[in-house]
Amino acid sequence: MSLFKNVTTKPWERKGVIGGMRPEGAFDTEAERVALSFFLIIASVVFSLFTVSYYIRMELPDWQPLSEPAQLWFNTGLLVASSILFQWARNIVARGEQRNLYTALIGAGVFAILFIVGQLVTWQSLQSAGYYMTSNPANAFYYLMTGLHAVHLLGGLWVWSKSAIRLISGAEAKDLKLSIELCALYWHFLLLVWLVLFALLSNT
Repeated sequence: MSLFKNVTTKPWERKGVIGGMRPEGAFDTEAERVALSFFLIIASVVFSLFTVSYYIRMELPDWQPLSEPAQLWFNTGLLVASSILFQWARNIVARGEQRNLYTALIGAGVFAILFIVGQLVTWQSLQSAGYYMTSNPANAFYYLMTGLHAVHLLGGLWVWSKSAIRLISGAEAKDLKLSIELCALYWHFLLLVWLVLFALLSNT
């Protein structure tokens, strides 16, 4: 029985000090933070592959560059404002405060939603002007890359909505700290990705 017990023991499931090395679990950080880190790495690889494909494809003779829609400058400003507000919310919860948290968190999500609305308006304007996805490879890449970015933003808004609902329901700042920190990190990442895409689309 003693031998069977030793064989079936799962030491990695134990909590507390093991061998005088670590107090809890397999990682020294929250599971959500680890999951987001892996996701950001994967997303970075995906966007990098699309960027490389964009550069390779534009060398072919049938490539006709898409004129930069002026609306994109306004949309970029909306996303920058959203990222700033998320950082403000992050700073508030880091100090353990509650004041202005509602304004910062709700405002961040609203500006992100307005960014997506602005992207939809831009896509509609391009189609009205005859720039369809199937008209030219450059058009297809524009819709694909901006659409992929918008999908990632929608995923972030789903997480934001849960935090916003908790805040409206009376949750304390300390209970929202991790969620808001991860949202802010994710938004900074998406802002960086968008700035790279914007520069790419504007200069090619």
